[in-house]
Amino acid sequence: MHVELNQIQKRYGDKIALNVPAWSLEPGEVLGLVGSNGAGKTTFLRILLDLLKPDEGHVRMDGRELSKDASWRTRTGSFLDRSFLIEYLTIPEYLEFVGTTFGLSKREIKANLQPFEPFLPVSRVDRSRLIRDLSTGNAKKVGILAALFVRPEFVVLDEPFANLDPPSQIQLKNLLVSMAEKDNTTMIISSHDLGHVTDVCKRITLLDRGSVQRDVETSEKTLADLNAYFSGEAVSSAT
Repeated sequence: MHVELNQIQKRYGDKIALNVPAWSLEPGEVLGLVGSNGAGKTTFLRILLDLLKPDEGHVRMDGRELSKDASWRTRTGSFLDRSFLIEYLTIPEYLEFVGTTFGLSKREIKANLQPFEPFLPVSRVDRSRLIRDLSTGNAKKVGILAALFVRPEFVVLDEPFANLDPPSQIQLKNLLVSMAEKDNTTMIISSHDLGHVTDVCKRITLLDRGSVQRDVETSEKTLADLNAYFSGEAVSSAT
């Protein structure tokens, strides 16, 4: 899926939270969105998913403006935070609901979920619990799984590695890489974990104070460059 932001600006009072004159993502690209707290990442993602209206500008997916054409919704899987979940459902109920929303039959839902089962190592007790009673980590796994198993063309994840144990982080990285390679899935992964982002993403967009400061292809030195950038920011804020 081709994604394009044009002349996007979002203000809160006198403060400009996001100012992106031009930015685009090509079909099949896997992009890491990084930045410090308050850099504008959440605003960026929420505008991208039409959850927040910009004060100026527009977002297009495959040439169609989000606000005028909703066909992108059933081609996009996303998980930003726990508010995306329906907390009074159990895991199977919620996944069936999501699959049905994307037009999958019960047989297709079961088949699509099978490759993702190792990522959700929950007990029978957990499967019968309401989502609101799950731990933060297991609830996040359910949200991520719901975004991925429908095999969308476009995936948007915010801090997917946070609150996951190391085995789950590794499994998730493998799943994302596999989807990108086998299905040519377009992805945006926002994370504070620079190591995981540079492992998975082929391109990095760095936001700072609401603006794109860097937009580079991932290379052997990308992680070192990002660490140096944020180390310098930490020194500046401390002095």
